[in-house]
This record gives sequence, structure tokens and C-alpha cells, in this order.
Amino acid sequence: MLRLGAHMSIAGGFDKAVERAHSVESDALQIFTKNQNQWKAKPIEEDSVVRFKEALERHQIGPVVAHDSYLINLASPKDELWEKSIAAFREELERCDLLGVPYLVTHPGSHTGSGTEAGIARVIEALNRVHEEAPHLKAMTLLETTAGQGSNLGSTFEELQAMLEGVRDRERVAICLDTCHIYVAGYDIRSQEAYAETMNTFDSLIGIDQIKAIHLNDAKQPLGSKKDRHHLIGQGTIGVCGFWHLMNDARLESIPGLLETEKGDDLAEDRDAIALLRGLIGSAFPEEALTIAD
Repeated sequence: MLRLGAHMSIAGGFDKAVERAHSVESDALQIFTKNQNQWKAKPIEEDSVVRFKEALERHQIGPVVAHDSYLINLASPKDELWEKSIAAFREELERCDLLGVPYLVTHPGSHTGSGTEAGIARVIEALNRVHEEAPHLKAMTLLETTAGQGSNLGSTFEELQAMLEGVRDRERVAICLDTCHIYVAGYDIRSQEAYAETMNTFDSLIGIDQIKAIHLNDAKQPLGSKKDRHHLIGQGTIGVCGFWHLMNDARLESIPGLLETEKGDDLAEDRDAIALLRGLIGSAFPEEALTIAD
């Protein structure tokens, strides 16, 4: 089964994110290593690293996944922003290594008018540069599937395939699958037939084994809408059916499945969603729910 968890705030320290994850009975965790809306980041103090690792060990939570800054655009045709993004991305990888975080999720970026082919080439060049200039870094980059809004890259499996094939050090790059994103991009996962077709397409182009993390988000918008609006599990247009498939897919064993949905201060929404998802394991397929969704 997936190792379930959620994105948690690091307010008060990285160890506090672990405590929040433990409070909702998480197995896994996603964090930002810095303020996601700023370029600059305070250095991570050694004591903070120690407390973080001790908390993870104490609560047996892992793997941990980090998500990079929303400002980074490795596909940008503007040299100044592209260079700034490369430097910031390398720093994110360095922070992951310092914390012992094995995966860094990044949106492939936006070509902002230069075209899909040119944008993909920029992403490939950026990743190859980081790998060549910092061969010691261990954290793996996970290119996230995207919703297809505007000039954003990564909404088709073919675009992701092209990026992966262009990276010379393939052991350092894989995929983070976002359920809301693939669904609004046009990949259905609700019925057994639709789920099989979507995953078989992914497997033939990229390989199921390249999925190293999954963002578990229901969708507020319909299939193929290309509108990125996350919803609570079972309350959106995907419904419980799509998540039943994921929770019962043996090929996804031990992969971190992470919620990125709205929650209040008491984290009740995450707690309820994780319990709902665990309850789908080994259960009968919810045919009635699929009929209601349609």
C-alpha cells in the first residue's frame, strides 16, 4: 500500500512538521525546506537537522518529500530568471541533502511563449547542468505532472518522457504523479477501464517504476478542464473511485502518497482523508460512487 501522509508546515521548526504528521497518523511527509514564495532562505542550523531526524526516527515516518519554491522556472526563456532558477534549484537540493530528504518535487516550469519544444530543452539543460556541477548531491528530482494551464509544461506523459530521456544522469530524476493534475489534464482514473488505460499509457511511455511519489488530491473541476483546483478526497469530481484504484495497486507499494488539500489548524481534514484512504485497501470497488459521480 501507499505510505500515506500530507504536506505539513515547518513553522516552528522542521521537527514540528513531523509532529504534525504524526498527529494525523501519517507514514510519510512532504515539506518545504524554506519559504516557497521567496528566493532567499535562512541557512539550516545543525541543531534543527538533528531534531528533525530524531523526530522522524521516533515516529517512524518516511520517506520525506520536499517541494521546491514556486518561483523556480527551469523552462524560462529569459536568461536572468533561468540562471536564478538553476541556482535556487541547486540550493533546494543541497538543503534536502542536509536534512536527509531523498526526493525534491518540482514543477517542470513554463515556456512563457517560447514553445513546448524550447521549454523542454531548457529544463533538460538546467538539470544536466546541476548534475554536472554538483555530482555529490544525492536528492532525486521528481518532475511533477501538471494540469495543463497556460504554457506550463508536464501535463502530458509525452512531455515528461521527453524531459527524462534528455537527462544524462537518469538515476537522479523520476516522477511525482498528482491525481488532480493528471485528471484535469485529461487522464481519467475513475473507472477500472479508465484507470488501466491511463496507467498503461504512463507505463509504456515512462514506466510505473519511475513514480516515486504521488500527490493525492481530488479535483474541483471536471476531467480535461486544465484547471488546477484541489479538493478534499472523495468530495471532488474524481471521487473515491480513482483513489480506490491507487490504494489497491500493488505496483505502487511503499510509495509516499501525500495530501495537498485544504485543512484547518486542527488538521482534521488530513486525519479524515488518511483514514478514508486506508479504509479503501482491500475493500470492494465502490461502483455506486462511480454512478453518482457520472
